[in-house]
Amino acid sequence: MKKEKVLFIGNSHTYYNDMPHLFAEICREHQREIDVVMLSHGGKGWDFHVEEPEVRFNILYGGYHAVVLQHTAHPMGDPEVMNQCGRKLIEWVRQANARPILYMTWTTKADGEAAQETMSNAYRKLQRETGCELAPVGENWWKYHRAHPGEEMYADDGEHASEIGSRLAASTIAEVYLTGGRR
Repeated sequence: MKKEKVLFIGNSHTYYNDMPHLFAEICREHQREIDVVMLSHGGKGWDFHVEEPEVRFNILYGGYHAVVLQHTAHPMGDPEVMNQCGRKLIEWVRQANARPILYMTWTTKADGEAAQETMSNAYRKLQRETGCELAPVGENWWKYHRAHPGEEMYADDGEHASEIGSRLAASTIAEVYLTGGRR
């Protein structure tokens, strides 16, 4: 079985609990062998990654099947900067003949579900404008939370994912990757 390569670009919401590894495990359960690579720096958004030479080089020459893109979450920062830098990363991914997949994050525990709409709208706008795939982790986060109120989705800091939250993120991204965005 030929291995597929997936690059994860993000910050601590990507690397907490080795989430890309969890993604690869889920894909293996579906008979897809995945090698994951990660370029993640705590607290950094796409504006940081666009300026890092290894990011562009990895995207263009890494031979990836897909690149999962996660922007800074708490706070998200200026939506126009997110949009502009997201477009640049998506452009590089497409130049490399890979699939860009947006990884929508979740709001803080203190902000709650009511704040998710702002975050969701920023990712959905970029998805509509670019036509790339979207892994709606933040929206699935709150659906799961409503269905399983006794399970702790957050790490102790109330921002990052617990093991359960990271598994939800990995499974949402895997579902998009494995189905090509079709549900």
